[in-house]
Amino acid sequence: MERRERADAARNRQAILRAAEELLRRHPPEQVSVERVAAAAGVGKGTVFHRFGSRTGLMLELMSERARELEQAFTEGPPPLGPGADPAERLVAFFAAVAELAARNGNLMSAIEHAMVTRKSHGEQPREANPIYLAWHRHVSGLIAEGRPDVDAEQIAHMLLGTLHMEPIASRLRAGEHERLAAAFADLVNGLLGVRGGGG
Repeated sequence: MERRERADAARNRQAILRAAEELLRRHPPEQVSVERVAAAAGVGKGTVFHRFGSRTGLMLELMSERARELEQAFTEGPPPLGPGADPAERLVAFFAAVAELAARNGNLMSAIEHAMVTRKSHGEQPREANPIYLAWHRHVSGLIAEGRPDVDAEQIAHMLLGTLHMEPIASRLRAGEHERLAAAFADLVNGLLGVRGGGG
């Protein structure tokens, strides 16, 4: 019986996440409410709140699913994204991958921002305490420290990752301009780590 309940819960979780993803593909973030997700998933609103805690929790969990694949790639995958390349190459590959992920999930990123801004509970954690952000920051600051031990790697990593949430950048990502952003990140990273561009 318990195993069946666990299987039902897992099925509900996937149905809710699929419904949220599909709705975000077709509607602006502010129109994707918990009620609408629940109806599309064929579950009660209470089931969504029980499983994810809040609309913010639901959006963050959906983003976590997308980010887990990226984390596996930069921790265990082949270079240049994974181990084996030099720090500059790995950072350039990482920001290119993040830009593509953000462009593919533009409405999801917006939904997370919207949910955080409009959340009712002020007890929820800030972005900097989010496990995805922490993993990305640890990775970026580690590579910066490896390539430039003389700079404040932790602070620079916050600055680089923070640009992804700036509206001019976010709007370009939603428009699918991730390649332009990836090229700009490459210039920043190569300038920071003292790597000459390939054009000269």
